[in-house]
Formats: sequence, C-alpha cells, structure tokens
Amino acid sequence: MKALFALINRNRKLFFKDKGMFFSSLMTPLILIVLYATFLANVYKKSFESALPEVMAVSESLINGTVAAQLMAALLAVSCVTVTFCVNLTMVQDRANGARKDFNVSPVKSPVIYMGYFFATVLNSLMVNGVAFALCLVYVKSMGWYLSASDIVLLLLDILLLVLFGAVLSSIVCYPLKTQGQMSAVGTIVSAGYGFVCGAYMPISNFSEGLQKGMSYLPSTYGTSMLKNHMMRGIFEEMKTIGFPEEAVKGIADSLDCNPVFRGEVVSPVQMIIVMAATILILGLIYLTVCAKTER
Repeated sequence: MKALFALINRNRKLFFKDKGMFFSSLMTPLILIVLYATFLANVYKKSFESALPEVMAVSESLINGTVAAQLMAALLAVSCVTVTFCVNLTMVQDRANGARKDFNVSPVKSPVIYMGYFFATVLNSLMVNGVAFALCLVYVKSMGWYLSASDIVLLLLDILLLVLFGAVLSSIVCYPLKTQGQMSAVGTIVSAGYGFVCGAYMPISNFSEGLQKGMSYLPSTYGTSMLKNHMMRGIFEEMKTIGFPEEAVKGIADSLDCNPVFRGEVVSPVQMIIVMAATILILGLIYLTVCAKTER
C-alpha cells in the first residue's frame, strides 16, 4: 500500500511539474467554455426560441438558463473524459523517456505500478474538472439559475463517474502506447471525436435513426444525458410551473437527449448512473487483468 501511495504522489507531482501538460489540461475546459458561450449559445438559443409557441410569453432568464444548462452539461461531458487522456499521458511519457526501466527492476508488481497511474489520473482530473464545474456554475448563474442543492450534489456525482470512466478508458487505450507520436495521435483523435460520439456537440436526436440506435449502446451517451438531466431538472420544473403543457416539456427533453431510448425503452437517470457504474467496473476489471499479465 505504501508503494501505491508513493507512486500516486510521484505521478501527481510529475503532472504539475510538466507545465505543458498541466496547462493544456486546464485550458481544455476553459477554451470549451469560451467557444460554447461564444458560438453555440446563439445557435441553441435561436433553435429553442423557434420551437416555442408564439402565444406563450417566456422570460429571457428561462431561455438563457435553458441554453446555459445545455451548454455546460455538454462541456462537462467532454471535459471529464478528454482531460483524463491528457493527464494519463504520464504513463506513456515514462515509457518514452525510459523511466519505466527503473520500475521494471524494482520489487513493485506491475498491477501496483499501473494502479498508481490510474489513481493519479483520477485525482488530477477531478481537480481540473472541479475548476471547470465552478466556472460552469458562475456562467449558469449569470444566465439563469434554476439549480437546487440536490442538483449540484448529483452533478458532482456525475462528474466523479465520468472522470472514473475517462480514467479507466484512457488507461486501457494508453496502455500499449510507447512513443510521443502515438501519444499525440491518440490525444488528437479523442479531443476531436469524443464530443460527437457522446452527443455533446449535437443532440443525438438530430442524427439518423441508425446512428441513434448504434449510439444507444455506447455508455458515453448516457454519461452526457445524465448530466443534462441533472443540469436541467429545475428548468423543466419551471416550465411546468409557468404553464408549459406536459407534452411540450417532454418534447423539449426528448430533443435535448434527456430521455434516451434503448431498444424501445426510455432509460431513466437512475439507470444511466447504473450503466456508467457497471461500465467503469467492467473496464476496470479488464484493465487489472491486462496489467496482471504484463511481463516485466
């Protein structure tokens, strides 16, 4: 256990010591916030306003709050996973610069070494995404606040689950990498593609029926929907309070992927949490199995 804690601390310190890696990880959510607020906010706002009945008066605060909640849920869904890939590159760097040779001749077992990378990735990613979450709350507050204390607690749980998912996924993906070139290629692919795969950049409801069915088998779909449900619960309640028909609220929720469908059945927020937890457990077992078979 002492060896594991020592490795975790060592990997965490290396992350903060490498200014390039640290600032790139920290800048990822900051850049996303600026891009989302600058470019996507107007697109989402116009789309939402065009769907509202002309005879219904809706406050600017509710419109802006809906847009902000959707944007921040999408941002966190992307950031929680992509940041873990940036943080977990310490594993690849150790191989590229030869530091792993020292570990290989030590009495520490391979699974302990790789668990050190994993837990350091989780802790560092939680710190970076914690900063991103705080900035998101500030942005939502300035646009339209409809969150309760329970919503914030659930959002923190969502972030924890997504960071764990990202950490174990990145650990499996980064495990065979050995060079800086491979590391850069994987980081670029994940950063560019994950937002589309998880439905953050564009709601899955806008995709073709075939893509919707295919993406219903991906846990990333439910990670994003989980965040949207907890970020927008208060907004949907406010819509009902001011007189939105139940069907209209459900239609808005459906269009924003808050009610994903798997094999004809709507997946509830609780089931989404179970799906994410089960995925983390399964991927974690795969990671441990692979690490246990590693030859020193």
